[in-house]
Amino acid sequence: MTLKALRLAALLAGLAATSAAWANDTSAELAAGGLVLTKSDSIEMRSEDLYISERAVRVRYVFANTSGKDVTVRVAFPMPDIGGPGFFQSDVSIPIDDAPANVLGFSTKVDGKPVKAQVEQKAIATDGVDRTAWLVANHVPLAVHLGGVDEALRALPKVKRDEAVKLGLYDPDEGGVWVLKTTYHWLQTFPAGRPIVVEHAYTPSVGATVATNVGTEYAGEIKDRYCIDKALTDTVVRAAKADKDGNAPWVDRWIDYVLVTGSNWKKPIGDFRLVVDKGSPKNLVSFCGSGVRKIGPTQFEMRRTDWRPEKDLSILLLVSREAM
Repeated sequence: MTLKALRLAALLAGLAATSAAWANDTSAELAAGGLVLTKSDSIEMRSEDLYISERAVRVRYVFANTSGKDVTVRVAFPMPDIGGPGFFQSDVSIPIDDAPANVLGFSTKVDGKPVKAQVEQKAIATDGVDRTAWLVANHVPLAVHLGGVDEALRALPKVKRDEAVKLGLYDPDEGGVWVLKTTYHWLQTFPAGRPIVVEHAYTPSVGATVATNVGTEYAGEIKDRYCIDKALTDTVVRAAKADKDGNAPWVDRWIDYVLVTGSNWKKPIGDFRLVVDKGSPKNLVSFCGSGVRKIGPTQFEMRRTDWRPEKDLSILLLVSREAM
């Protein structure tokens, strides 16, 4: 059994032993976001249409080049960081956990045509130094979350294992402890005088608990993050009181979306539209935003014009046990 398998077994055993302590039984999510452009004073984002659910994130951008001549810039999609000391000692949601790079199943199109992006991966040691070259030279896979990494490290000659420890790449108890940074990127030409449509989609990393913290002693830790109001709290408390065991019929799921890192265009976003889909009419949802309106049995919409995001988006889903 690999070190990661042992850690997973220990984690599952711990969850079974502490199932009553619901607020502590959590799996963390990996925050992702939208596209990042090399800074340019020539490119405007005319619109962004963002859809987020537990199963999918889809974004449609319309960009316009206002310079009067074609402009080519590099466009990037940073994957969430994976790894680091203690990373695998907690349960982390990795949607495609057997992928060496594309752990979110990211794909993109420009004007309806698929884009073949390049991928760059770096292994950052615990001291913050890029040690990619050392791992490659010693035939250790960069994808620290894959099972073969620990075996490759243990198979190194002792002098090399000792060197890996000194470099902040290896802990005999944890295995690989570097942070894997993965970025998909490509060169994109923005033609003068003609808007282009860029779309991308991926499977989000979703954090989870085995119950809901809303209406419990732990609610204060999440109230401001998700703008949980009194009406939602009262709904959960009433449901818990009506249950013979005092348990509300929902479990928490949460998704983080990085909004603020992509502000490298000329002006604020001309027309921003967000749709959050809670998945089932029996589910509940809470997130920070003004002017939010319900547009369907499971969907909620927020719109902004001439908008520059100042903080990232955090969404709390209360998923009905009946809908699971």
